[in-house]
Amino acid sequence: MSVTAAKQGAAVAICCYTKKIFSSLFFFLLIQSVNASEQERDLYSIAEATSADRIQQDIQQLVDFGTRHTLSETQSEIRGIGAARRWIKSELEEISRNCGECLEVYFQSDIVGGVKRIPNPTEVVNVVAVLRGQTDPDRYVIMSGDIDSRVSDPMDGTSDSPGANDNASGMAGVLEAARVLSKYRFAASIAFVGLSGEEQGLFGGKIMAEQALRDDWRIEAVLNNDMIGNISGINGITDNATARVFSEATRPLETEKQARMRRFTGGEVDSPSRNVARYIDTIADRYIRNLDVMMIYRLDRFGRGGHHRPFNEVGYPAVRIMETNEHYDRQHQDIRQEGDRRFGDTIDGVNFEYAAKMTALNAVSLAAMAWAPAPPEDVVIEGMVGPHTTLKWKIDDSAASYKLYWRLTTEPQWTRSREVGHVNAFTLKNVVIDNYIFGVASVNDQGVESPVVFPGPIGSFIFVSEE
Repeated sequence: MSVTAAKQGAAVAICCYTKKIFSSLFFFLLIQSVNASEQERDLYSIAEATSADRIQQDIQQLVDFGTRHTLSETQSEIRGIGAARRWIKSELEEISRNCGECLEVYFQSDIVGGVKRIPNPTEVVNVVAVLRGQTDPDRYVIMSGDIDSRVSDPMDGTSDSPGANDNASGMAGVLEAARVLSKYRFAASIAFVGLSGEEQGLFGGKIMAEQALRDDWRIEAVLNNDMIGNISGINGITDNATARVFSEATRPLETEKQARMRRFTGGEVDSPSRNVARYIDTIADRYIRNLDVMMIYRLDRFGRGGHHRPFNEVGYPAVRIMETNEHYDRQHQDIRQEGDRRFGDTIDGVNFEYAAKMTALNAVSLAAMAWAPAPPEDVVIEGMVGPHTTLKWKIDDSAASYKLYWRLTTEPQWTRSREVGHVNAFTLKNVVIDNYIFGVASVNDQGVESPVVFPGPIGSFIFVSEE
């Protein structure tokens, strides 16, 4: 390791240790606060409930299937993607039994063929478990992980492909989040999903996104977890205290009229996906010990893709949650050793405590969004050539109150806010519209908030193809 890398590692270790001390104290003081609502206390409890041991067991089981390649064995009970998806479904069914059959568990599939990485007709099968919302069941928040794995040759469906971090870690996180959240009931529905065919062309995500459109799902957010277990990067840095959240800018379905409006009013960094990323960043700061979120203003890693993208492409807000420092020798590689370098995605490259912390970030984000009212609809803004800024929105009885947010145009996160009550409009006196970016969040009767909504169709969580 270079001197610079060593210094970086030492700085990270000191920073992480210091942050851990203060975050532990912060957590203790907040959870003991007499002012915290029941749901706020539950959010702290959820943050502490994920088990590194259970995640390790689940990753090991997925690794033990040998390969989970999309084109691998489907009839065997011990090897291949068929055995893996049946085991995942059985685990979700057991979780459901333990919560009084609270989950709706099913396979979702379609036949894919005639494409570069799936030349012959092949059934691509997702596993879905839905914790049905009690008052707003048609609104969904989704946590997804990938079932499939691969080695160097993307068409090799027979060689051992453990895929421990990519992406048994994400799939194990989904199972653990289901165990934790199935103990609670929420206003909106939460879906825990294992997607297949990711390495062959994101086909599981495409199947689910298209089905969601046909079934009129109102998806508030998709949290796609792809590699959440590695803390030591190929760059020589070891870091267990940061996570990345990737989010797209504007929707690919944006109309010419909407693009023209965006050009003159802004919104390039305030898509629903970007505001979901800000929401997750806030959750990490408030509830997750020793974890800081790095918001990446990019759809995915440079030139690469993940299973959130098919949801983005049909208009749904979706982000990718993952580790900060990747180790490319452990991705898409045949298991081998070349001199001192080891290749292959084996389980010894996974840090289970970190994977549990990343799972907690997901679980708390899902719970908060599902408890909160839906994000405000029909948000508009007024104030051109005047000293004041007025925001208006469609009022909803499920919200107890609304909260206005604003920030300087160069600031990445919301820095100013004001709760305004159960009203459908509010004017910020002497806050000039030209100097800030604005948004509105819904708040429930226990103080739990929705993601912030930027004014106009650009920021709307429900995609509108024409104004």
